Amino acid sequence: MVAPVKITRMDHTAATLRGLAAKCNDAAQVRRLLALALVLEGQSRHAAATQAGMDRQTLRDWVHRYNSEGVSGLRSIRTGGHPAALTEAQMAVLKALAIKGPDPETDNVVRWRCVDLRDQVARRFAVTVTERTIGKWLRGFGLTRLQPRPFHPKTDMAAQAAFKKNSST
Repeated sequence: MVAPVKITRMDHTAATLRGLAAKCNDAAQVRRLLALALVLEGQSRHAAATQAGMDRQTLRDWVHRYNSEGVSGLRSIRTGGHPAALTEAQMAVLKALAIKGPDPETDNVVRWRCVDLRDQVARRFAVTVTERTIGKWLRGFGLTRLQPRPFHPKTDMAAQAAFKKNSST
């Protein structure tokens, strides 16, 4: 015979756990809260676990976590993911570089592409990233892909204005 699950923390009733589940954004935590509400209503561990979409042993583990930590212990643990490739200072330098634009004589380009910025990051910071990562960083900076049409650095604006036709004819 399966031993019943014993909830020792009586901070919340089944109704308040359901109310907390309704306000929660974490789907896994919602399932856990609803399973605990079923246990508090007197359902068996097997029935509560089946309705919540988990195994009996998993439900037992979450009950123990709830007993020791409360509702906050039912939250999903999120890890930070892959560590950042560049420091905050390096990201600031990259943003300034992207906003300033390239120097056609030294960089051999008239506007930055992700490929060019990737090469600059590799050259300046000795960090290898993909073009897609550069694009994500640029979007994170609030920069868009729409850029003004590049112009030649030796453009004579006065000659262009004199060359334009009159619109009055």
